[in-house]
Amino acid sequence: MPADSAYPVELTAPDISAYRDGNVGVDYVHTIDSGVPGPDAMINGVIHGNELCGAIALDYLMREDIRPERGRLTLCFVNPEAYLRFDPEAPSRSRFVDEDMNRLWTTERLDGGDDSVELRRARALRPLYDRVERLLDIHSMGTYSDPILLIHGLEKERRFARRLGYPATVACGSAHVVGERLIEYAPFNDPRSDRVACLVECGQHWARATADAAIDSALHFLRALDMIDDETLAAHRRTPPVGEQTIVDVTHGYAIRTHDFFFVEDFRGLERFPKAGEVIAVDGGEELRTPYDDCILIMPNHRAVRGQRVFRLARLSAHADQEDAAD
Repeated sequence: MPADSAYPVELTAPDISAYRDGNVGVDYVHTIDSGVPGPDAMINGVIHGNELCGAIALDYLMREDIRPERGRLTLCFVNPEAYLRFDPEAPSRSRFVDEDMNRLWTTERLDGGDDSVELRRARALRPLYDRVERLLDIHSMGTYSDPILLIHGLEKERRFARRLGYPATVACGSAHVVGERLIEYAPFNDPRSDRVACLVECGQHWARATADAAIDSALHFLRALDMIDDETLAAHRRTPPVGEQTIVDVTHGYAIRTHDFFFVEDFRGLERFPKAGEVIAVDGGEELRTPYDDCILIMPNHRAVRGQRVFRLARLSAHADQEDAAD
């Protein structure tokens, strides 16, 4: 499996010390209120400390003084303790301090008696997530995959993803092994609520292009909410416009079962397999094959170990076809 050395660190982690003193009573969180009625929106970065692109996007928005024309925008460096430990010589070690902060968003964990750096931070931020109406959570991946927007798959999320129009691929469903992501935290994951959260995987953790995708994801998010205009988006965007989005439904998630797992190729992600029965990987001598025709590989994890999710499988969304027919 590729080690960190297979992926050069092309990005520089921005100094976020100037953002420590927030204006909402929580460190590294800043709210900009336009004074004009509109959405209550939030953009997250570095829920994982080794994913630099979120910090770069937030730093860019603040340095460029990109302010909402309506509504209220909150910018949040989610896990600064992990981020401040980033070392380009060992770039994976700063993913978290005590535990993965994007696997603890359940009432049981947040209200329970456990303690960790990440839980303390999550509890401090929780009132913000209980308040905001729209959330963009910026992440990156372990391979040179093209960017992917991840949503749980609720109808309200699909509508917002279509309005967002970026990036080119939208994956619906989690296929999680354990825990819940922030975007699945109630009320975001409640179909009775109109609040929406989405997660964007912008590319390989330390690739230069990943920062561009993160900045553009933030800009498109603000434009979708009419918080910035077309001219502001055009002046700051880094990547070409997306044509037609591809929406897929995640059907399977696979966790490694043995200590002898390998992919049959150095997959990046979003590879398509025309026929059912094609071999993707081998786990303890068992061949793992595509379960249906036109199968799509989502986010292969070449660093996963036994018990961890190592890939997801998806198919083109029939739901998207129905939406197109209704438009």
